[in-house]
Amino acid sequence: MPEHFLIIGAGAVGLTSAQALLQAGYRVTLVERGTSGQEASWAGGGIMSPLCSWDYPEAVTRLTERSMGLFPDAMDELHAATGIDPEYEPSGMLVLPPFEDQRAATWCSAHQVEMQRVALSAHLPGLSGEGLLLPRVGQVRNPRLLQALRRHVELLGGTILENHEVHKFNIENNRITRLQTSRGNLSADAVILAAGAWSRTLLGEHAMTLDVRPIRGQILLFKFDAPPFQNILLQGSLYFIPRRDGHVLVGSTLEDAGFDKSTTDEAKSSLLSRIYALFPHWREQPLVKHWAGLRPGSPDNIPTIGRHPVLSNLYANCGHFRYGVTMSLACAELLVNEIEARPQPLSCEEYRWL
Repeated sequence: MPEHFLIIGAGAVGLTSAQALLQAGYRVTLVERGTSGQEASWAGGGIMSPLCSWDYPEAVTRLTERSMGLFPDAMDELHAATGIDPEYEPSGMLVLPPFEDQRAATWCSAHQVEMQRVALSAHLPGLSGEGLLLPRVGQVRNPRLLQALRRHVELLGGTILENHEVHKFNIENNRITRLQTSRGNLSADAVILAAGAWSRTLLGEHAMTLDVRPIRGQILLFKFDAPPFQNILLQGSLYFIPRRDGHVLVGSTLEDAGFDKSTTDEAKSSLLSRIYALFPHWREQPLVKHWAGLRPGSPDNIPTIGRHPVLSNLYANCGHFRYGVTMSLACAELLVNEIEARPQPLSCEEYRWL
């Protein structure tokens, strides 16, 4: 049984994996190419649900539903342990038309997920028609969550090595013996790959069937004196996330642009036109910020979790696409269970590294 783990990547998935392993009694060192929690985990919106769960395969929703159930207590515990409030908010998500009413109702009924048909005018004055309210959907404020996770890992005795870019894996007898990094060699009993969009590139020929690639997403940020609405709003692929302090995140794009994190005027214009079509008065609202992040794209949004088929001391926890933060607690749970050969709380066949 390994005693010391090196985790490559200190985003939400790497940090929650480290937290779970430290709480189970292991030694953990996180190896981060840049600064902890500053890539896709920081750039995302923090919605604790797929945008519409009925549009995703069961392999995705069983992970997100598991994680959604863990988040409320976990966020309370994280806040108490670190003094940093991740701002978990059970804000609910209001789906605006057009939507597939019957498909949504069938999925929610089968999965015992509460769904309410509501008059939009009761939630958004000026809009008419009917929407679907999913009251259980929550949100976190990603930067604060990442600060709290980092602090908790440090309090639990974990080590975080920033600006350590991994260049090469030294392999002997189908085991990783050392990581060659930009600041020297590192070794441990086992390695966990949680490097987001960079995961496949890092492994090179050892990636085998791991299919993870960068997918750029761009988000706009607005600021109001007070939150203009309570619920997360979703219309098609466009979402609005209201924060407690009046900030509203609006996103996002899906772009196959390689490792280019730059923002574009085209994406900004496209998002603004959709925003103004729904809320014309937002034309008078100043845009505060515009940023982009690189999601770890994977087929059907299904992550890879578990041991490498050849390298016996390498594990993966990567390829979560849009839902790394959302899935993070459940994926960390599955990873530790895999390492310790314990029964899993759900079927894991689709997540294996084949």
